Amino acid sequence: MNESLQSAPHPETAAAVEAIAPSVRKLDMHTRLMRNPEWFTVALLVLTCLIVGAINPRFFQYATLFDLLHSATTMSIFAMGTLVVLASGGIDVSFTAIAALTMYSLTKAVFAWWPDAPFVLILLAGALGGTALGVVNGMLVHRLKAPSLIVTIGTQYLFRGVLLTFVGTQFFMNIPHSMDRFGQLPLFFYTTADGLRAVLPVSVIALVVTALLTWWLLNRTMMGRGVYAIGGSLPIAERLGYNARAIQLFVFGYTGMLAGVAGILHVSTNRLANPFDLVGTELDVIAAVILGGARITGGTGTVIGTLLGVALVTLINSVLILIGVPSTWQKAIIGAFILIAGTLFALGRRG
Repeated sequence: MNESLQSAPHPETAAAVEAIAPSVRKLDMHTRLMRNPEWFTVALLVLTCLIVGAINPRFFQYATLFDLLHSATTMSIFAMGTLVVLASGGIDVSFTAIAALTMYSLTKAVFAWWPDAPFVLILLAGALGGTALGVVNGMLVHRLKAPSLIVTIGTQYLFRGVLLTFVGTQFFMNIPHSMDRFGQLPLFFYTTADGLRAVLPVSVIALVVTALLTWWLLNRTMMGRGVYAIGGSLPIAERLGYNARAIQLFVFGYTGMLAGVAGILHVSTNRLANPFDLVGTELDVIAAVILGGARITGGTGTVIGTLLGVALVTLINSVLILIGVPSTWQKAIIGAFILIAGTLFALGRRG
């Protein structure tokens, strides 16, 4: 009885299965690419590293890695906030203005009134200031029912105008003592064969903490589920019981908080408060998040993919000079990568 039930399939059935097998495998490949688009970013990273390393073998050393991590810290923190906004179906271009206003105002105020203030308190004040400005974005987006891109373009100009009109326009090198000490504090260092001192700054810890916190919020909390839900479909999310107002306030408040923290760390590591710093880096950050697999329409995006995207953009911006590529080519190469990634993802969705 069992043998009859386990008899060989009919020849026509077997032939049909063999005929559709390639299509099934192709569909499976498309599905995997759509579910894990960060693999494309990994491929670009590996290819770029191999090309740069083949032309300049000095690329493969710890000193280069330390420099890349140092360069990527501020962008990575910005990117974590941008990831949350994009996952919710919005877009924020005001985070650099929030960072600039927060870092410059606090640096001047603390140095004038309490130059020996502990670094932890300064960092906390930066986070609170950034959160307040971010919540302003969230409230405007919710109340006006306007596209977040339009709202944050407006607040970007508003925050920059307040900074340059009422706070200051000059470089400020007298930063608080604790910020100066933090900026010089190494997490790890060694001496290269050329006698140079390669330093991994302690600010890299902030990158790790921010990435872990963002991953936990998006994957282990109801708020994170709500972020992806309203990014997928706001009407459906509201019918499921998600509070769109609370989620939007959280999303933009969280982005502002990270911008405030990134601004304080930026001043500490550079040991200089420049009100014109960070201008124009918004597109690099958004490009990194998109290269990491987040859709600009919302509902998708991962922390790992975002970090890979930041690594790729930082790599292009930092090391192309090592192989003699003019800096003017950096934007063109990043743009080409985004177009290729967008095309592949679109083909994957059609397949």
